[in-house]
Amino acid sequence: MTAALRRLDPPSLSELLRTAPKMTRPLMLNIIDGACRRFPSLGQSERTARIMRLIDIEAWADATLALLELELPLWQVRRIAYDEGEWHCALSRERELPDWLDAAVEARHPDLALALLSAFTEVQARRAVPPRPSVPPVRSAPDQLYEPLVCDNFG
Repeated sequence: MTAALRRLDPPSLSELLRTAPKMTRPLMLNIIDGACRRFPSLGQSERTARIMRLIDIEAWADATLALLELELPLWQVRRIAYDEGEWHCALSRERELPDWLDAAVEARHPDLALALLSAFTEVQARRAVPPRPSVPPVRSAPDQLYEPLVCDNFG
């Protein structure tokens, strides 16, 4: 597991987002520090500068969407809906599939940017979990009577 994945602590980030009443600069920087692997890379300096400008002017939803584009290039916003005082956001890798076939990640929060960031951290948490094989590994125990033997004729 890489160092970038070890510093990701999805339960505490999810709890932090769930309990936050509104987006703030320290909260956004905490999420970037804890969940983003591509943000500090040198090759993305133009994109990261744009995100920082959006954070500076407190354009939280735009900054979150730009962060999604940078960190999760294969994921797209599938749905954003406002219902009964909460924003419902869904991120998906396959937007064109019907809802019942898609494995979208959904989140909700009264604040739009926090709903988007909650879905983002959920995707990052799923990506951080290493995939398990469908068949458990079998370790062969060496036989105590086994001795390697060379059978080549070198003469």
